[in-house]
Amino acid sequence: MVYNFNEILNGFCENRKIKSIPLYLFNDIKSLNSTKLISEKQKKFLNTSFALETQHFGFFPDEEFALGGAIAIIKKSQEPKKSLIDQAAKLSQKLPKKKWSVQFVDEFENFDKLNFILGWGLAFYNFSMKKITKNSHGKQSLCLSQCKKEISKNSLEKCFSEIRGIFLTRDLINLPPNILTPLNYEKIIKKLFKKFSPTILSYKDKQLEKNFPLVNFVGRSSENKPVLIDLQWNKNKKNNYPNIVLVGKGVTFDSGGLDIKPSNSMLLMKKDMGGSAVVLGIAYALMSINCPINLRVILPLAENAVSEKSMRPLDVVYSRNQTPVEIGNTDAEGRLLLADSLTYCQESKIKSDFILDFATLTGAARVALGTELPALFTNNDTLGEDIINEGIKQIDPMWRLPLFKPYNKQLDKNNNAISSTGSSGTGGAITAALFLNRFIDKNTNWAHVDLMAWNTSSRPGFPVGGEAMGLRNIVNMIIKYCSKS
Repeated sequence: MVYNFNEILNGFCENRKIKSIPLYLFNDIKSLNSTKLISEKQKKFLNTSFALETQHFGFFPDEEFALGGAIAIIKKSQEPKKSLIDQAAKLSQKLPKKKWSVQFVDEFENFDKLNFILGWGLAFYNFSMKKITKNSHGKQSLCLSQCKKEISKNSLEKCFSEIRGIFLTRDLINLPPNILTPLNYEKIIKKLFKKFSPTILSYKDKQLEKNFPLVNFVGRSSENKPVLIDLQWNKNKKNNYPNIVLVGKGVTFDSGGLDIKPSNSMLLMKKDMGGSAVVLGIAYALMSINCPINLRVILPLAENAVSEKSMRPLDVVYSRNQTPVEIGNTDAEGRLLLADSLTYCQESKIKSDFILDFATLTGAARVALGTELPALFTNNDTLGEDIINEGIKQIDPMWRLPLFKPYNKQLDKNNNAISSTGSSGTGGAITAALFLNRFIDKNTNWAHVDLMAWNTSSRPGFPVGGEAMGLRNIVNMIIKYCSKS
């Protein structure tokens, strides 16, 4: 099967021949009584037929007693699950399958309008193994011509790029592991990004074994051979754009290796490539709006399987930078992929402004922060603050954990190697980050994101399955960074 990403966003409609129905949005119920957009008869109908104070939603008829429109009271909130994003997603599911023209009646900031559009769009995500067709008029949809009156063209395009980036990330994570093998993943990436004309290098077989020994060591046990992707955008253009590198762990299935996982822990291990999927979603969104950036994306792709070639506990293998690494738990394979990848991207003659890596790395981070809040580690306070603050603003938060240096001693071995897992069963997310930090030059600005990449429960706009955690946070942080540079 060949995966085809569908760029057409359900929930939006350009067809001007279909009459649209007004959807008026207020942030205060008191504004309903003063607005002239709705007749007095319609206001009376709303006030007598709907408990607007509690439901915050109602329909009103036109002069012929057909559906005349709808109103909704939406309130600003920075709390996830109560934000305008969530309110819009819920509202979209309550409306009849008609074409709607949204109008923001009260004073809404541009940011609030965009969050509403974003939430509306996210509500129409649907992963299917069948070929997805063009949006039909059988779905409720927002009139794009009206949206363009409410929001600037550039802002709307950025919003749609984020939605597409999120959908791409979700799709990739949701694809079955027998389809998303490392080499098929490579084909999908090349097809997805062809329209942006990037430079793409692939390392595999003997070339991978020679240049990325840790990546090869993880993936050699599987019949589905590993590959490392190096995608560069704007590489050959003369500009003064910031140089930013994104690295994403791409373990297409993680059995745990010889330290094999129990069956209940194996069920979600197709999502162990979630870091790579988030990185690709970020890249797709940034390229879609032609962000002024020199972007490099490094994706080590491998399957951690069980065979006679599996890595063993206490094996010692030399990394790309010749650091001897002693294997602890063979289920801690992701940090090995990232170690070689981080070394590789720092060898460039062009110094990066910063490097961000993303990985579904540790259960310890999930124990500490739960499944909905990614952990952030960084060696640069300014970079850390930018990410944390943007996460709060975008309602796409992360929580910073420390690179606590005293725990470094857990990584040191008597044979001069470094342990991949550390000697203690505690502080697992921190020791994993410290392990990666061993492969970061002291003058390199770097941040590491340890994320779940999966919704364990469903709500409108956020169904159970793959999730692009941190995508909107990082996309907007990078856009701001580029605008200042």
